[in-house]
Amino acid sequence: MFTGLVERQGTIEAVDPRPAGDGARLRVATGWPAGALALGDSVAVNGCCLTVAGLGEGWFEADAIAETLRRTALGRLLPGGKVNLERPLAAGDRLGGHLVQGHVDGLGRVLDRAAVGDGAELRIGLDPALARYVVEKGSVAVDGVSLTVAGVGDVDGWFTVALIPHTLAVTTLGDLRPGDEVQLEVDVLAKYVERLAAPYLHGAGIGGAR
Repeated sequence: MFTGLVERQGTIEAVDPRPAGDGARLRVATGWPAGALALGDSVAVNGCCLTVAGLGEGWFEADAIAETLRRTALGRLLPGGKVNLERPLAAGDRLGGHLVQGHVDGLGRVLDRAAVGDGAELRIGLDPALARYVVEKGSVAVDGVSLTVAGVGDVDGWFTVALIPHTLAVTTLGDLRPGDEVQLEVDVLAKYVERLAAPYLHGAGIGGAR
């Protein structure tokens, strides 16, 4: 489990496709000191939870299977590209963002970017199937960054987020421009509420018709 509070930016050193379209292995330079990661640890890379399969001083490798590449933009990363990195929340740590699983729900695209003082506002388009889980003043993870939804488009399938100068400086969101693709994870609590409420919305309780 993650919080969406990015610890640092990493740099993609290599993306090596596996034979027969079975995925790819990513090598990421992190700058973390020895001991910060161990084999088998989880790391969120732009909000996608990956398992450390190899590591050395200041870098790690992780495998992204075909399903991961299909649902995310990881397969389109290029050497030299920057990614947001976060290690899992430790028991007893402060939950400063929101509960982020590291399970990317889908991709969005930056529609507009506007400067607001020293910060910025982004308008991001998304699939209507995901849009129903995004509500004003709710939480959403964009490339692994926990953000508060500033506004939503009820018909067109978009939402806006306001980025403070600190977020622009320490995450990859500062480099986003219209047309760029982003990985999205909606609030898991919204999906649970929908699942639990579905029988009642269709006129039946959990135990059957009422």
